[in-house]
Amino acid sequence: EMIERARAKRAWEATLPPLNDVSQLEKRRKMMDEMERKEWALREQEIEKLQEARLEVLKQLLKKREENHAELNIKRLDKLWSKKQKEKDAKVKKIRNEHIKTIRKLTRKRGKVEGQMERRDIIQEYSNFGSQTYAPLTRIGMFLDRGSEQYVVKSRHLSTYQGLLELEASLPDFVVNPRVKAPKPKTVTKTGYMKRKYRQEQELKDMHQTIVEEKEKGELEPKPLRFLQKIEKPIPRPPTPTVDVPSEDQEHAVDKSEEEEKELAVIFLQQVIRGRAIQNMIFEGKEKRQELIKELRSTHALQEAEQQMKQQEKQATLALQRQRRLHEHKELLVDEAMSQLEGSSLADTMDFLSKELVRLQEERRIHAFSMLAERQRRIREAEESGRRQVEERRRREEDEVFKQVVKVHQRSVDTYLEDIILGSIDKTADEQARGEIMDQAEKINDVAYEIEESRTQLQSEEIVADLVHCFLLPEVQKTTMREKVRRDQRKYLLAAHKEIHKEGEEILSMHAKPVKPESSKEGSS
Repeated sequence: EMIERARAKRAWEATLPPLNDVSQLEKRRKMMDEMERKEWALREQEIEKLQEARLEVLKQLLKKREENHAELNIKRLDKLWSKKQKEKDAKVKKIRNEHIKTIRKLTRKRGKVEGQMERRDIIQEYSNFGSQTYAPLTRIGMFLDRGSEQYVVKSRHLSTYQGLLELEASLPDFVVNPRVKAPKPKTVTKTGYMKRKYRQEQELKDMHQTIVEEKEKGELEPKPLRFLQKIEKPIPRPPTPTVDVPSEDQEHAVDKSEEEEKELAVIFLQQVIRGRAIQNMIFEGKEKRQELIKELRSTHALQEAEQQMKQQEKQATLALQRQRRLHEHKELLVDEAMSQLEGSSLADTMDFLSKELVRLQEERRIHAFSMLAERQRRIREAEESGRRQVEERRRREEDEVFKQVVKVHQRSVDTYLEDIILGSIDKTADEQARGEIMDQAEKINDVAYEIEESRTQLQSEEIVADLVHCFLLPEVQKTTMREKVRRDQRKYLLAAHKEIHKEGEEILSMHAKPVKPESSKEGSS
């Protein structure tokens, strides 16, 4: 734009009438005045553009300040609302707690209408697992889970993916890759009893072992009777001594007779208890020696009838034992078949369940590892995207800096070339003007000398008046007009500068961070 102006000014200067033409001096003066007005108008336009740009910046700053004020007001209102909401919740909670406490007190008072104190029923408390002994209430100051955080396991091997990898690498192969083994059949049930099948097998083993041992021992010498021994009778208890009651006065006879009756009743009760105790001892001895009595009866049965009866009893017993063995054998076969079916079905079921359990554990472990790997992948993607954004932002900044530097260099080159061109133009114009002025001055001097030699006093005064009117008065009017225009614009410029600097300094002091990019952009533009 400046180059275009310089070219236009050069073209305009080329259209100016020459200075040596006296008849064109007025036209030249008017053209110069018109050009000066145009330059002043251009300067005023530039000033107005600058003022408009500053006003636009001021409007943006004011708009940003209003937005920041509105945002601060919204945050303040939100904070106040949340505070009031918390206070309301706290009050409601307090009122509810007071209500529950009052209801509990009223319930206790109604339970003790008569005002009787109830003792603590310790048996009831220990028999009820929901009582204060087993489950104390928190509101009375008991916290069962107090200090539970000290038992929480905090380890790097459990909280990080790298720790899990190290833990997996440190474990042996059979932990990471379990080997499925067929479960052994359980010989004992959950309640602790041995199953019938295995119990019978154990009995058969014991019986076989006993038979083998008996065969190895051979015939043994007859042993004496183990239970045949002499029983000594206990020494008979001496009779209970009695004391003769001395006679007393008749006024105490009735009381004494009652006491005697009581004493006799007590003695009779003692005798009954002692007799019952002796009977119990005899019965216990008989029960203890029942086998000996049977053996004596079987060995010393001398009568044939008794021997026949014993033989019949023996045959009946053997027949019953045979029937029982057959029945037990049948039951054993049925139980064995049923147990085999149950065992096969239970073995298949337990095998299937154990394999399903191992599969579920492996599936959960693989799912956990996949989730950890997915989380690690997302974290790495987020870090990579963040680094990529930072790199792109840095690249854009560097490109912008390079553009601005290139732009500044270009402007510097343009300004330097423009200064050189303008300097050369001004120098050439100055030299040319000086040469023309010198030529004109010599011509004017020649003319002036000629006129000076032939002019009169009146002509001299007329020339002086014309010079004053043509050169001095227009310059004075021009200077006066410039001073007036400058004085008129000065107050508006001062007012605009004052407002811009005042508001701009306040906004910059309040919002220093958001204004920095704007100021940098304005400086670069």
